[in-house]
Amino acid sequence: MMNNSVNRRKFLKLSATAGAALALAPAGIQAKETDINKKKLPERILGKRTGIKLPILSMGVMRADNTSVVKAAYNSGIIHFDTAHGYQNGKNEEMLGEFFTDKPRHSFIMSTKIREAQSDNAAANFLEKFEISMKRLKMSYVDILYVHGPTNAETVNYAPILEAVLKLKKDGRTKYIGLSTHSNEPAVIHAAVENGNYDVVLTSYNYTQKHLAELNPAVDRAAKAGLGVIAMKTMAGGFLDKEQTQKVNARAALKWALQNPNIHTAIPGFTSFSELEESLDSAMNLKMTKDEKKYLSVAHNSLYCQGCRICEAQCPKRLPIPEMMRAYMYNYGYKSPVLARELIDELALTENVRCDCTTCSVTCTAGFHVAQKVRDISRLQYVPQEFLA
Repeated sequence: MMNNSVNRRKFLKLSATAGAALALAPAGIQAKETDINKKKLPERILGKRTGIKLPILSMGVMRADNTSVVKAAYNSGIIHFDTAHGYQNGKNEEMLGEFFTDKPRHSFIMSTKIREAQSDNAAANFLEKFEISMKRLKMSYVDILYVHGPTNAETVNYAPILEAVLKLKKDGRTKYIGLSTHSNEPAVIHAAVENGNYDVVLTSYNYTQKHLAELNPAVDRAAKAGLGVIAMKTMAGGFLDKEQTQKVNARAALKWALQNPNIHTAIPGFTSFSELEESLDSAMNLKMTKDEKKYLSVAHNSLYCQGCRICEAQCPKRLPIPEMMRAYMYNYGYKSPVLARELIDELALTENVRCDCTTCSVTCTAGFHVAQKVRDISRLQYVPQEFLA
């Protein structure tokens, strides 16, 4: 829904400016001059393995359900759009397929992600999901295909899935292959580098992460090895509290992530014209203001799960706590119960796997009251879908 605080005329001017025309350069796709305040979005190379020159601002389309916002992003000079097979139960890919159906294929970079558990049918299931995604997108290929959500070296190197994506790359169905990671990111990124087959890593990266001392060297190593590095979850959950009284300083958060030259682009999930404009303004001028520096200098409690996965071994029922914390963030930070429910459904929690211990022995490195949050978000699986829209 359009944010009423944004002047309609101002947005139409933003949408109409000349940013959609793009040229195909030998090294990859390069945006022509755009006319947003007579400036051009800064660009970086998405790693030597791809050679693609991208604006440092891309669009995470996960929560967007308004093609007008996608159109505004495209017309403003953004050329990279990130989606996934499971977003909005496939409607996210369908929306992008409709929007881009009449756009020159060389004028945008499309990436999608597929998650598939290890099983005897993993490769076949992965390839089946890929074909469904391509039909939704109405495209013969995607630029980047991600193995979605590895949490350790074993899943990074899982042969059936890796062989499936390599075949798709060989057949021209994807130009590049990557992986996305929400937790245990340093280990996953190091494994991707050592594997040698991945071209891109999409990683959580924000100012609240307590393991930056391990994450930054992993990011640097990936970039040095020629992999493209893309940042997600840069807004650390959107709000700092469940009651949504303390909003993350989006400008400071995005600028912080992009200060690292080895973050080649970021995919904030703006869903309104005001959020898009805020992201554009931030990417145009990465210099921090005094207020932004002050904001970042203070330690903030947030809804963002660190993804360390230490909690899993502590839980006697082995609940997927990091994923449930992410669903909690989607619901209360992103204000998206639909997205939270999608993740909860994906976890396929059963009746006998619930947080009902008399006392909880789990301690969280981020200070979360784990039992309370798990009980709170797990109730969402019993809410009828029609009440979540």
